[in-house]
Amino acid sequence: MKNTDNILSENEIISLGKSLRKIENKLLRKSQNEGKTRIWFQGEEPYFDVFFEFEDDEISWFQLTLRGQSLSWDKKFSGFQTGTTNELSIDDASFYAASKTIENDNQLDWNFIYLVKSIMQIQAEEPAFAKALNLFDKNLND
Repeated sequence: MKNTDNILSENEIISLGKSLRKIENKLLRKSQNEGKTRIWFQGEEPYFDVFFEFEDDEISWFQLTLRGQSLSWDKKFSGFQTGTTNELSIDDASFYAASKTIENDNQLDWNFIYLVKSIMQIQAEEPAFAKALNLFDKNLND
């Protein structure tokens, strides 16, 4: 059973959304491509973070991981991809942040997509999240 099969309460969603804090850019590796910037937000829960990559002030990619699950969007594919991370695995490699791997789902996990949208709505005043919410509106209404 996936984590999103257990629906979170509104208070839990609000708490998750409010816990996201921007991490200093100097901690992120610089993009090799000129015009690309990266932004990282980390939540209070372990394994809860959001990465955004911007190209010319527009989102080119983002990924949110929470409780062993992942949602990403890539401009190249113009759609969402859900998956499972190895972060909740108990082995030596999974204790190192750089070792995170994601296995894509065969079918989109719509519960997780809508959960992520709800979490992002809590941070809607932050420009990166506002732009991501526009992607949700575009991709969920097409």
